[in-house]
Amino acid sequence: MPFTVAHSPEEWISQFGGSRTAVTIGNFDGVHCGHRKLFERVVERAHRENCIAAALTFSPHPARVLRPEVAPPMIETFAQRIERMRALGLNAVFVLRFDAAVALMSPQEFVQRILAHTLHARAVLVGENFRFGHRQAGDTRLLAELGRTQDFEVECVRYLAIRGTAVSSSAVRAAISAGQMERAARLLGRPFALAGEIRTGTGTGRRFVFPTLNLKTKQELLPARGVYATEAIVNGKRYRAATNLGMRPTFDGTRLSIESHLFDFSEEITSGPLEIRFWHRLREEEKFPGPEALREQIQRDLAATRSFFARLDAARRIAKRTAAN
Repeated sequence: MPFTVAHSPEEWISQFGGSRTAVTIGNFDGVHCGHRKLFERVVERAHRENCIAAALTFSPHPARVLRPEVAPPMIETFAQRIERMRALGLNAVFVLRFDAAVALMSPQEFVQRILAHTLHARAVLVGENFRFGHRQAGDTRLLAELGRTQDFEVECVRYLAIRGTAVSSSAVRAAISAGQMERAARLLGRPFALAGEIRTGTGTGRRFVFPTLNLKTKQELLPARGVYATEAIVNGKRYRAATNLGMRPTFDGTRLSIESHLFDFSEEITSGPLEIRFWHRLREEEKFPGPEALREQIQRDLAATRSFFARLDAARRIAKRTAAN
Protein backbone atom coordinates (compact mmCIF):
# COMPACT_ATOMS: atom_id res chain seq x y z
CA MET A 1 0.00 0.00 0.00
CA PRO A 2 1.51 3.41 -0.95
CA PHE A 3 1.96 5.84 1.92
CA THR A 4 -0.80 8.46 1.91
CA VAL A 5 -1.25 11.85 3.58
CA ALA A 6 -4.79 13.29 3.68
CA HIS A 7 -5.54 16.85 4.77
CA SER A 8 -9.33 16.73 5.07
CA PRO A 9 -12.09 14.22 5.82
CA GLU A 10 -13.15 14.38 2.18
CA GLU A 11 -9.62 13.58 0.98
CA TRP A 12 -9.34 10.69 3.43
CA ILE A 13 -12.68 9.21 2.39
CA SER A 14 -11.80 9.57 -1.31
CA GLN A 15 -8.62 7.57 -0.66
CA PHE A 16 -9.88 4.91 1.73
CA GLY A 17 -13.67 4.95 1.69
CA GLY A 18 -14.94 2.91 4.62
CA SER A 19 -11.73 0.93 5.26
CA ARG A 20 -11.10 0.31 8.95
CA THR A 21 -8.06 1.73 10.73
CA ALA A 22 -5.82 1.18 13.70
CA VAL A 23 -4.97 4.77 14.61
CA THR A 24 -3.03 6.78 17.15
CA ILE A 25 -3.55 10.47 17.89
CA GLY A 26 -1.07 13.23 18.73
CA ASN A 27 1.20 16.05 17.60
CA PHE A 28 4.22 13.72 17.45
CA ASP A 29 6.73 16.56 17.47
CA GLY A 30 10.21 15.12 17.14
CA VAL A 31 8.93 11.54 16.71
CA HIS A 32 10.80 10.41 19.83
CA CYS A 33 11.12 6.92 21.36
CA GLY A 34 7.69 7.15 22.98
CA HIS A 35 6.06 7.97 19.64
CA ARG A 36 7.96 5.15 18.01
CA LYS A 37 6.57 2.74 20.61
CA LEU A 38 3.04 3.89 19.75
CA PHE A 39 3.60 3.58 16.00
CA GLU A 40 5.06 0.09 16.34
CA ARG A 41 2.02 -0.99 18.30
CA VAL A 42 -0.33 0.58 15.72
CA VAL A 43 1.40 -1.34 12.92
CA GLU A 44 1.10 -4.58 14.93
CA ARG A 45 -2.62 -4.02 15.54
CA ALA A 46 -3.23 -3.11 11.90
CA HIS A 47 -1.59 -6.33 10.72
CA ARG A 48 -3.60 -8.34 13.20
CA GLU A 49 -6.89 -6.63 12.37
CA ASN A 50 -6.18 -6.49 8.62
CA CYS A 51 -6.73 -2.73 8.51
CA ILE A 52 -4.86 0.52 7.81
CA ALA A 53 -2.05 1.62 10.17
CA ALA A 54 -2.70 5.33 10.61
CA ALA A 55 -1.85 8.40 12.66
CA LEU A 56 -4.09 11.39 13.27
CA THR A 57 -2.11 14.57 13.78
CA PHE A 58 -2.83 18.31 13.81
CA SER A 59 -1.65 21.33 11.88
CA PRO A 60 -0.92 23.83 13.23
CA HIS A 61 0.05 22.65 16.72
CA PRO A 62 -3.03 23.24 18.93
CA ALA A 63 -1.04 25.56 21.20
CA ARG A 64 -0.52 27.90 18.23
CA VAL A 65 -4.29 28.41 18.18
CA LEU A 66 -5.21 28.17 21.85
CA ARG A 67 -2.24 29.87 23.52
CA PRO A 68 0.10 31.25 20.86
CA GLU A 69 2.08 33.29 23.38
CA VAL A 70 3.37 30.09 25.04
CA ALA A 71 3.41 27.77 22.02
CA PRO A 72 6.63 25.73 22.02
CA PRO A 73 9.13 25.83 19.15
CA MET A 74 8.75 22.76 16.96
CA ILE A 75 11.55 20.21 17.17
CA GLU A 76 11.23 19.36 13.48
CA THR A 77 9.36 20.68 10.48
CA PHE A 78 6.00 19.18 9.61
CA ALA A 79 7.49 17.49 6.54
CA GLN A 80 10.18 15.86 8.67
CA ARG A 81 7.59 14.47 11.07
CA ILE A 82 5.53 13.02 8.21
CA GLU A 83 8.60 11.37 6.69
CA ARG A 84 9.53 9.75 10.02
CA MET A 85 6.01 8.33 10.33
CA ARG A 86 6.31 6.85 6.85
CA ALA A 87 9.69 5.33 7.67
CA LEU A 88 8.27 3.68 10.80
CA GLY A 89 5.75 1.68 8.81
CA LEU A 90 2.49 3.63 8.94
CA ASN A 91 0.25 3.38 5.89
CA ALA A 92 -1.35 6.80 6.20
CA VAL A 93 -1.50 10.07 8.13
CA PHE A 94 -4.65 12.16 8.50
CA VAL A 95 -3.73 15.82 9.07
CA LEU A 96 -6.61 17.57 10.80
CA ARG A 97 -6.44 21.33 10.48
CA PHE A 98 -6.67 22.64 14.05
CA ASP A 99 -8.81 25.78 14.16
CA ALA A 100 -11.45 27.30 16.41
CA ALA A 101 -14.12 24.86 15.21
CA VAL A 102 -11.99 21.82 16.03
CA ALA A 103 -11.02 23.35 19.37
CA LEU A 104 -14.72 23.61 20.28
CA MET A 105 -15.54 19.98 19.46
CA SER A 106 -16.82 18.04 22.44
CA PRO A 107 -15.21 14.65 23.11
CA GLN A 108 -18.38 12.98 21.81
CA GLU A 109 -18.37 15.03 18.59
CA PHE A 110 -14.66 14.37 17.99
CA VAL A 111 -15.14 10.62 18.36
CA GLN A 112 -18.23 10.49 16.19
CA ARG A 113 -17.13 12.81 13.38
CA ILE A 114 -13.41 12.08 13.18
CA LEU A 115 -12.68 8.65 14.61
CA ALA A 116 -15.88 6.87 13.63
CA HIS A 117 -17.30 8.53 10.51
CA THR A 118 -14.03 9.62 8.86
CA LEU A 119 -11.36 7.14 9.96
CA HIS A 120 -13.67 4.20 10.64
CA ALA A 121 -11.48 3.28 13.58
CA ARG A 122 -11.22 -0.37 14.60
CA ALA A 123 -8.58 0.28 17.26
CA VAL A 124 -7.46 3.59 18.82
CA LEU A 125 -4.08 3.56 20.57
CA VAL A 126 -3.11 6.43 22.87
CA GLY A 127 -0.85 7.23 25.79
CA GLU A 128 -2.18 6.68 29.28
CA ASN A 129 -2.55 10.44 29.97
CA PHE A 130 -4.28 11.19 26.66
CA ARG A 131 -6.85 14.03 26.73
CA PHE A 132 -9.12 15.23 23.92
CA GLY A 133 -12.09 17.42 23.09
CA HIS A 134 -13.01 20.97 24.13
CA ARG A 135 -10.95 22.06 27.14
CA GLN A 136 -9.47 18.53 27.14
CA ALA A 137 -12.64 17.25 28.76
CA GLY A 138 -12.15 13.69 27.50
CA ASP A 139 -9.77 11.11 28.95
CA THR A 140 -8.94 7.49 28.16
CA ARG A 141 -11.86 6.21 30.23
CA LEU A 142 -14.38 8.32 28.28
CA LEU A 143 -12.67 7.36 25.01
CA ALA A 144 -13.13 3.67 25.84
CA GLU A 145 -16.80 4.23 26.72
CA LEU A 146 -17.42 6.07 23.45
CA GLY A 147 -15.48 3.42 21.56
CA ARG A 148 -17.90 0.75 22.71
CA THR A 149 -20.76 2.72 21.15
CA GLN A 150 -18.84 3.33 17.90
CA ASP A 151 -17.42 -0.17 17.42
CA PHE A 152 -13.73 0.45 18.18
CA GLU A 153 -11.40 -0.74 20.89
CA VAL A 154 -9.10 1.53 22.90
CA GLU A 155 -5.61 0.47 23.87
CA CYS A 156 -3.60 2.58 26.32
CA VAL A 157 0.16 2.37 25.81
CA ARG A 158 2.22 3.16 28.90
CA TYR A 159 4.54 6.13 28.63
CA LEU A 160 8.19 5.30 28.15
CA ALA A 161 10.88 6.35 30.61
CA ILE A 162 14.63 6.28 29.96
CA ARG A 163 17.07 6.59 32.87
CA GLY A 164 14.27 7.90 35.04
CA THR A 165 13.15 10.57 32.55
CA ALA A 166 9.70 10.34 31.00
CA VAL A 167 10.10 10.52 27.23
CA SER A 168 8.19 13.53 25.92
CA SER A 169 8.57 16.29 23.37
CA SER A 170 8.98 18.75 26.25
CA ALA A 171 11.90 16.74 27.66
CA VAL A 172 13.49 16.59 24.20
CA ARG A 173 13.15 20.37 23.77
CA ALA A 174 14.71 21.00 27.17
CA ALA A 175 17.70 18.78 26.40
CA ILE A 176 18.32 20.34 22.98
CA SER A 177 17.94 23.90 24.27
CA ALA A 178 20.52 23.17 26.98
CA GLY A 179 22.97 21.61 24.52
CA GLN A 180 22.62 18.20 26.19
CA MET A 181 22.86 16.29 22.94
CA GLU A 182 23.54 12.84 24.40
CA ARG A 183 20.40 13.13 26.54
CA ALA A 184 18.40 14.35 23.54
CA ALA A 185 19.67 11.40 21.48
CA ARG A 186 18.56 8.91 24.16
CA LEU A 187 15.05 10.38 24.15
CA LEU A 188 14.83 10.60 20.36
CA GLY A 189 16.48 7.26 19.66
CA ARG A 190 18.87 9.07 17.27
CA PRO A 191 21.04 12.21 17.29
CA PHE A 192 19.13 15.45 16.95
CA ALA A 193 19.56 16.82 13.42
CA LEU A 194 19.12 20.14 11.67
CA ALA A 195 18.32 19.89 7.98
CA GLY A 196 18.14 22.52 5.29
CA GLU A 197 20.15 24.04 2.48
CA ILE A 198 23.76 25.08 2.09
CA ARG A 199 24.13 28.83 1.89
CA THR A 200 27.13 30.99 1.01
CA GLY A 201 28.98 32.16 4.11
CA THR A 202 31.26 35.12 4.77
CA GLY A 203 34.44 33.28 3.79
CA THR A 204 35.90 33.72 7.25
CA GLY A 205 36.45 29.99 7.76
CA ARG A 206 38.35 29.64 4.49
CA ARG A 207 40.63 32.55 5.45
CA PHE A 208 41.52 30.52 8.56
CA VAL A 209 42.25 27.44 6.38
CA PHE A 210 39.25 25.77 8.05
CA PRO A 211 36.67 25.84 5.22
CA THR A 212 33.08 25.35 6.32
CA LEU A 213 29.65 24.57 4.95
CA ASN A 214 26.96 26.95 6.20
CA LEU A 215 23.45 25.65 6.90
CA LYS A 216 20.18 27.51 6.42
CA THR A 217 17.34 25.67 8.15
CA LYS A 218 13.61 26.22 8.64
CA GLN A 219 13.59 24.28 11.92
CA GLU A 220 12.49 26.36 14.89
CA LEU A 221 14.33 24.65 17.74
CA LEU A 222 18.11 25.08 17.81
CA PRO A 223 20.69 23.70 20.23
CA ALA A 224 22.34 26.05 22.69
CA ARG A 225 25.02 28.20 21.12
CA GLY A 226 28.44 26.63 21.08
CA VAL A 227 30.74 24.21 19.32
CA TYR A 228 29.69 20.60 18.72
CA ALA A 229 31.02 17.28 17.49
CA THR A 230 28.66 16.48 14.63
CA GLU A 231 28.10 14.49 11.48
CA ALA A 232 27.20 16.12 8.17
CA ILE A 233 25.19 14.43 5.43
CA VAL A 234 26.09 15.76 1.97
CA ASN A 235 25.01 14.11 -1.28
CA GLY A 236 24.07 10.96 0.61
CA LYS A 237 27.52 10.66 2.23
CA ARG A 238 28.28 11.06 5.93
CA TYR A 239 31.24 13.09 7.17
CA ARG A 240 32.35 13.73 10.70
CA ALA A 241 32.53 17.42 11.47
CA ALA A 242 32.93 20.19 14.02
CA THR A 243 30.03 22.65 14.00
CA ASN A 244 29.84 26.16 15.43
CA LEU A 245 26.36 27.46 16.16
CA GLY A 246 26.32 31.08 17.21
CA MET A 247 26.79 34.75 16.42
CA ARG A 248 30.55 34.72 15.71
CA PRO A 249 31.24 37.23 18.52
CA THR A 250 34.97 37.52 17.75
CA PHE A 251 33.95 39.28 14.54
CA ASP A 252 31.00 41.14 16.12
CA GLY A 253 28.55 39.02 14.17
CA THR A 254 24.90 40.11 14.05
CA ARG A 255 23.37 37.02 12.45
CA LEU A 256 23.15 33.49 13.78
CA SER A 257 25.25 31.07 11.75
CA ILE A 258 25.55 27.28 11.66
CA GLU A 259 28.89 26.45 10.06
CA SER A 260 30.55 23.05 9.93
CA HIS A 261 34.09 21.98 9.07
CA LEU A 262 33.88 18.51 7.54
CA PHE A 263 36.77 16.09 7.95
CA ASP A 264 38.12 14.45 4.80
CA PHE A 265 35.97 16.67 2.59
CA SER A 266 37.43 18.84 -0.17
CA GLU A 267 34.53 19.50 -2.55
CA GLU A 268 33.58 23.05 -3.55
CA ILE A 269 29.85 23.21 -2.80
CA THR A 270 27.77 26.38 -2.48
CA SER A 271 24.24 24.96 -2.64
CA GLY A 272 22.19 21.82 -2.12
CA PRO A 273 20.73 19.90 0.84
CA LEU A 274 22.66 19.53 4.09
CA GLU A 275 21.87 17.76 7.35
CA ILE A 276 23.87 18.21 10.55
CA ARG A 277 23.55 15.59 13.33
CA PHE A 278 24.57 16.81 16.77
CA TRP A 279 26.44 14.31 18.95
CA HIS A 280 28.24 16.23 21.70
CA ARG A 281 28.71 19.81 22.86
CA LEU A 282 32.41 20.67 23.14
CA ARG A 283 32.15 24.15 24.62
CA GLU A 284 30.08 27.29 24.88
CA GLU A 285 30.30 30.16 22.41
CA GLU A 286 33.16 32.47 23.30
CA LYS A 287 34.57 35.80 22.14
CA PHE A 288 38.32 35.73 21.56
CA PRO A 289 40.72 38.70 21.62
CA GLY A 290 41.58 38.28 17.96
CA PRO A 291 41.72 36.04 14.89
CA GLU A 292 44.89 34.22 15.93
CA ALA A 293 43.47 33.22 19.31
CA LEU A 294 40.34 31.97 17.54
CA ARG A 295 42.43 29.98 15.07
CA GLU A 296 44.25 28.24 17.93
CA GLN A 297 40.93 27.40 19.60
CA ILE A 298 39.52 26.00 16.35
CA GLN A 299 42.51 23.66 16.15
CA ARG A 300 41.75 22.46 19.68
CA ASP A 301 38.06 22.04 18.77
CA LEU A 302 38.96 19.88 15.78
CA ALA A 303 41.25 17.73 17.93
CA ALA A 304 38.51 17.37 20.56
CA THR A 305 36.03 16.33 17.87
CA ARG A 306 38.36 13.63 16.57
CA SER A 307 38.93 12.43 20.13
CA PHE A 308 35.18 12.25 20.80
CA PHE A 309 34.53 10.11 17.73
CA ALA A 310 37.50 7.87 18.51
CA ARG A 311 35.94 7.15 21.92
CA LEU A 312 32.55 6.59 20.30
CA ASP A 313 34.05 4.11 17.82
CA ALA A 314 35.81 2.25 20.64
CA ALA A 315 32.59 2.01 22.64
CA ARG A 316 30.75 0.67 19.59
CA ARG A 317 33.39 -2.01 19.03
CA ILE A 318 33.12 -3.13 22.65
CA ALA A 319 29.31 -3.21 22.44
CA LYS A 320 29.47 -5.25 19.22
CA ARG A 321 31.84 -7.81 20.76
CA THR A 322 29.68 -8.03 23.88
CA ALA A 323 26.54 -8.61 21.79
CA ALA A 324 28.32 -11.29 19.75
CA ASN A 325 29.24 -13.16 22.92
